[in-house]
Amino acid sequence: MSLEIKVPSVGESITEVTLAQWLKQDGDYVEMDENIAELESDKATFELPAEKAGILRIIAQEGDTLEIGAVVCTIEEGSAPSGSGDAPAKKEEAPAAQAEAKTAEAADESPETYAAGTASPAAAKILREKGIDPSTIKGTGKDGRITKEDAEKAQAAPAKTESKPAAPAAAAAPTAPAKAGERVERREKMSSLRKTIAKRLVAVKNDTAMLTTFNEVNMQPIMDLRAKYKDTFKEKHGIGLGFMSFFTKAVTTALKEWPAVNARIDENEIVYSDFADISIAVSAPKGLVVPVIRNAESMALYQIEKAIAELATKARDNKLTIDEMTGGTFTITNGGVFGSMMSTPIINAPQSAILGMHNIIQRPIAENGQVVIRPMMYIALSYDHRIIDGRESVSFLVRVKQLLEDPARLLLEV
Repeated sequence: MSLEIKVPSVGESITEVTLAQWLKQDGDYVEMDENIAELESDKATFELPAEKAGILRIIAQEGDTLEIGAVVCTIEEGSAPSGSGDAPAKKEEAPAAQAEAKTAEAADESPETYAAGTASPAAAKILREKGIDPSTIKGTGKDGRITKEDAEKAQAAPAKTESKPAAPAAAAAPTAPAKAGERVERREKMSSLRKTIAKRLVAVKNDTAMLTTFNEVNMQPIMDLRAKYKDTFKEKHGIGLGFMSFFTKAVTTALKEWPAVNARIDENEIVYSDFADISIAVSAPKGLVVPVIRNAESMALYQIEKAIAELATKARDNKLTIDEMTGGTFTITNGGVFGSMMSTPIINAPQSAILGMHNIIQRPIAENGQVVIRPMMYIALSYDHRIIDGRESVSFLVRVKQLLEDPARLLLEV
């Protein structure tokens, strides 16, 4: 008797998902609770586990858009290919150590486990990006599974095959390089996440009265503070002291003083939050995601740093849950890590404001009547003018600047 595996419900607002990739192949034996596929919603990527052990029969194909409750595959009754069942016969035929070595060698050449030749999710992604067929890779993981390290090493395989003496023709007649001036195009289907990002960004531009105000911050005080205490901080808390925790702390302090910046419009009402759930924009492999630090206003610097590190790691590994990416009240994005000097960040709806950080540049400024060189950063606040007035937006950004340029204020709350 076969069991149908259906698309599970992953959130109230999600009605469909995309089958990103199969982690197992049709006809493979799968264990109960083993991940068999990756599904991609408009907010996150999650894995689909097998609900019982048996033989996998694939129905939906990679790239298919499936509604919640749609059948993805079936699992039929069946047992795993057994290597242990052949073991007694092999021992009877060749009880000697030399014969056992030959048997082991033969087993290496013909893996008997279902995992042999199967790439882990991380390895599959690397191989897919590099255009390498997993069947050409010999896995070194458990039961022959292809690991991430196997996939990374496999990138150099084409170059090695050309230099082998057994194939001199390859060296004599290499693959024709692209001709100068050749115009090549390729098409890729937009992922559900990318389509949702596109729709939301356009909607924000069309549905909000978005404006941006700018200021600049002298980062020397924070840099001096980090240099003085970074070793002690890491030794005590087990995490590095970065810039993001200072910005998060400064933002949560300023939000208490200017609550409209932390509010949102819900139909004909303005909703004010007395807490600060800060969304941190993170560049993930499949697009920009904004995991949320809950109640950031009550957290110490080290707690913020740990929360950011944990969420960023999950984002890069596509392990974020829907709950971890919803419900933020204000967003911080750091384009400076990519070299951006100035930008106008787009509001993360339904929020009403977003703070953009940028790169730090040594620039001459006037200080106490003298021209000095200081590490300066431009900061930008994009806000919805329907709910936030100019006075509130500018005053909020000035307050953030004050707190960052005198970080003792963050600790003393003055």
